Amino acid sequence: MELIKLWNGRSVPRIGVGCWAIGGKTLAGSVSTYYGDVDDKQSIAGLRLADELGARLFDTAAAYGGGHSEALLGEVFGDREDIVIVTKFGTPVDPVTRQNLGGEPTSASIRASIEQSRRNLRRDCIDVVLFHINEYPAEKAGFVFDTLGHLRNEGKISAFGWSTDNVESARAFADREGFVAVENDLNVFDHADALMALVEQEGLLSINRLPLAMGLLSGKYNRGETVGAHDIRAEKMDWMKFFKDGRANPDFVRRLESIRELLQTGGRSLAQGALSWILARSPNALPVPGFKTEAQIHDNLGALEKGPLPAATMTEIERLLSKQDAA
Repeated sequence: MELIKLWNGRSVPRIGVGCWAIGGKTLAGSVSTYYGDVDDKQSIAGLRLADELGARLFDTAAAYGGGHSEALLGEVFGDREDIVIVTKFGTPVDPVTRQNLGGEPTSASIRASIEQSRRNLRRDCIDVVLFHINEYPAEKAGFVFDTLGHLRNEGKISAFGWSTDNVESARAFADREGFVAVENDLNVFDHADALMALVEQEGLLSINRLPLAMGLLSGKYNRGETVGAHDIRAEKMDWMKFFKDGRANPDFVRRLESIRELLQTGGRSLAQGALSWILARSPNALPVPGFKTEAQIHDNLGALEKGPLPAATMTEIERLLSKQDAA
């Protein structure tokens, strides 16, 4: 099984579990910022199955369902020392209305968010907390990481980082004691070359969101199927590139079809091939694919036994994608 050594010397399997979808309903005004309806019983069953299959790192956020995702993790795992929990703060969501509350972060709001996350997760000390505002100006963020440093010294968190795709934002705080991780987009279509170079240079952990391109790389939506009601992929957002009006973007479907057989090398499913691509992309990468069903947990974590894609396959995938981009 593919393992990765963390900042604290522990080794965990190199595929984690993303818990955005299981948080359920989350809104920004009338805009859905979640993956449709979920069943808590299925979510709990999926978390327990992931545990049985060896997953040890679970990624969540205070914003996912206004803390509901965290609460499910707390119910299943509580203060189990062998389970690594990554949560995020900075985008407050009301736990009753499930509405994004907005507002500028402050030291007091950061502390309040971490205290609520500790209660939700049933943990005295959270393994890793990440600043959840991707585009927050680095020149204004000093107080954020000062506050996290104090929380670390108080024993309420073990380590911290930033959920950002901005190289300079990560660079600005990478040398802080306790700064151990960046969460960033990384998948077959988004290579994040500059950010991954910084991650490797600084010895950071790259926790990879959207490793399956919001489900497109599973192949489920390649024939024009639409997503369900109240699904973020049906919303019109500037960054929503993998789906358009609830359907897989034809441009990305075309690219996926050009490399389908290569991703399925060695008997992999499409999702496993996409995750194996990430395992081959960088030794510092740890993808956290999301789930709503036990079948998805089985499929995603099955990539651990398959391991990274072979170098020759990675080269051919790059050649074919470059050819598609040039067409």
